[in-house]
Amino acid sequence: MAKEDAAGKVSQLLAPYLEEKNLELYRAEYKKEGKEWVLRVFLDKPANSESEYVSIEECEDVTRWLSDILDKEDFIDRSYNLEVSSPGLDRELIKDSDYERFKGRLVEVKTYEQINGSKEHEGTLLGREEGIVRIEEDGNTLEIPADKISKINLAVVF
Repeated sequence: MAKEDAAGKVSQLLAPYLEEKNLELYRAEYKKEGKEWVLRVFLDKPANSESEYVSIEECEDVTRWLSDILDKEDFIDRSYNLEVSSPGLDRELIKDSDYERFKGRLVEVKTYEQINGSKEHEGTLLGREEGIVRIEEDGNTLEIPADKISKINLAVVF
């Protein structure tokens, strides 16, 4: 089965179960890493959830459920390792809703080309509208075209 097909099928299988558990799928990927194949599932909490973070127990529960379903469905034609986790503290902003949900948080932005003399920026996320991501960096509003962003993550502050 093709990589995209496996991740897509897993996403479809998981959707009703995750909704029942007040979780959502952040991302599913099926890829070769070294000599091994990995099916990696990242769980998230809905934006309106009481807790922002997925617990270890929730990951374990989904792992058990998904493992049983994958054994029954048996649509992946090679051996693989199943990993279920959360996006982590330094999560990448992927969905449009992420930009609204994490408005006001510190982000790290990497761009394909220099903007204001640099390919790396850190600032407070102001939002994303009409293909433009706005952050406040050093007291100034920086507007970055979304198609120029290679990666944008929440910054981890200790």
